[in-house]
Amino acid sequence: MIGPRPRPDGAPTIGLPVPARVLAVGAHPDDVEFGCGATLAKWARAGAEVHLLVLTDGSKGTWDPTADPIALAAERTAEQEAARVALGAVAIHHLGAVDGELHEGPELREQVCAVIRATCPDVLLTHDPWRPYRLHPDHRHGGFLVLDAVVAARDPHFFPGQDDPPHRPEVVLLFEPGEVHHLEPVGPDDLAAREAALLAHRSQWRSTMGIDGPDDDAGRRAFVERLRAGSAAFGAPATLAAAEGFARIAEV
Repeated sequence: MIGPRPRPDGAPTIGLPVPARVLAVGAHPDDVEFGCGATLAKWARAGAEVHLLVLTDGSKGTWDPTADPIALAAERTAEQEAARVALGAVAIHHLGAVDGELHEGPELREQVCAVIRATCPDVLLTHDPWRPYRLHPDHRHGGFLVLDAVVAARDPHFFPGQDDPPHRPEVVLLFEPGEVHHLEPVGPDDLAAREAALLAHRSQWRSTMGIDGPDDDAGRRAFVERLRAGSAAFGAPATLAAAEGFARIAEV
């Protein structure tokens, strides 16, 4: 088992040993960066092999009714590659489901299972599907899809024809958690890497980040301040300067 078990007093555990391999799964381009980007950057800098899996094509991620979904999907793929570099991840895997139409069926489960078996993560991170009142259906379905695939990936009678053998992650961390069970302390370099990765998603500046174009320095500063305030809020109960918080499944 990687890292400490939950504390009997109910307080969050703090800090895992640096895993050898990590898989972080988001429903859309930029979800992983928002949810666990600083943690991934920290682990990558310490030598972890970090993989990203993006479940949808991001083709509906705009408020512009005249945008071409095909062109937007291509733009978001390029942005995700720039974000990968900023985080220090080694590879991106794309499932390619249509944005807004993600589901938990066996076909997609088999594809996510194949990525888990191929990348062999010690730690897997994804959306917390049980977070109360979660609005976006892709975030709900994405979390459940990945957790279903974790079960499939560990057991040999699920999808036995796949190229890679079964694999069981040691820990699953759920970002944007309904309850915080675990904190990963992060430092200034980790926060800066997360900010650079998020700002690589230029198509999302206006709709998601409140940045009104490349000349909006005030909007960019306000966005970074919000990110850092969120990390400080996660860390404060444990007297950490900054942290990312997760629900934790330690018995996978």
